Amino acid sequence: MGQRLTGGEIVTGPSPFDNLTEDCVSNIISFTSPRDACVSCSVSKTFESAVQSDSVWEKFLPPDYTSLAPRSRVFSSKKELYFALCAHFLIEDGQKSVWLEKASGKKCVMLAARQLWITWGKSPEYWQWISISESRFEEVAELLNVCAFEMGGSMNARYLSTGTHYSAYVVYKLRKRRYGFRDLPVQVGVGFKGQEMPKKFICFDKSNDEHKPWPKKELMKSEKREDGWIEAEIGDFFNEGGFDEIDVSIVDITSGNWKCGVIIQGIEFRPKNHR
Repeated sequence: MGQRLTGGEIVTGPSPFDNLTEDCVSNIISFTSPRDACVSCSVSKTFESAVQSDSVWEKFLPPDYTSLAPRSRVFSSKKELYFALCAHFLIEDGQKSVWLEKASGKKCVMLAARQLWITWGKSPEYWQWISISESRFEEVAELLNVCAFEMGGSMNARYLSTGTHYSAYVVYKLRKRRYGFRDLPVQVGVGFKGQEMPKKFICFDKSNDEHKPWPKKELMKSEKREDGWIEAEIGDFFNEGGFDEIDVSIVDITSGNWKCGVIIQGIEFRPKNHR
């Protein structure tokens, strides 16, 4: 028996999955996603039990998960390991932060500012390395006083999930005492080494004037994050796989304004349109 409601049908009585074995249900769930697996727990007791299977969560883990798993911990199940890897952890002497996107299992990476090349004048008077408690990394870069600057870096695509569309973001903070960046378009880009990098623009310190014109410049969106930092998207790319180098660039060499008050934590890569 069923009750028709707005074009759909609510079926009562025994579930069509009740006759399936738990192993069969586990195999079906493994072809979905971590988010779908968690939702399916409410379907039936069989599903709830099947979702706990190591065979399900091993499918959701990246192929190189054994190299990512903390060696100091023992995990009772692949599900426990999966959710442990969803919390960011540091690799390569603390210069990369790595984690899994909880809903999809895709790999995310943030490069520390120390892994970027930075050209802010020829003297330490223009910028400095500092430690702040809110950062994932031991040090972040603070712009002190400079007229023009360039920064960028590269990362091998093997750190990311294959067959995935990624966005790259610069993650930063603003000092209360700052100047020179208000409504200033700064050129940014991301792309594979050897290919033409699309030119876009961000604004580290945008005013509330929503009608301010940006002629011939596509201004990328900036927004406050839950961790208290600000992020600005610098572009996107599709990672087919392989060992290509991904380049990122942030450049302001034409404005002539003296600038101060930006703290750079790093560059973050995560699946496009996901947080």
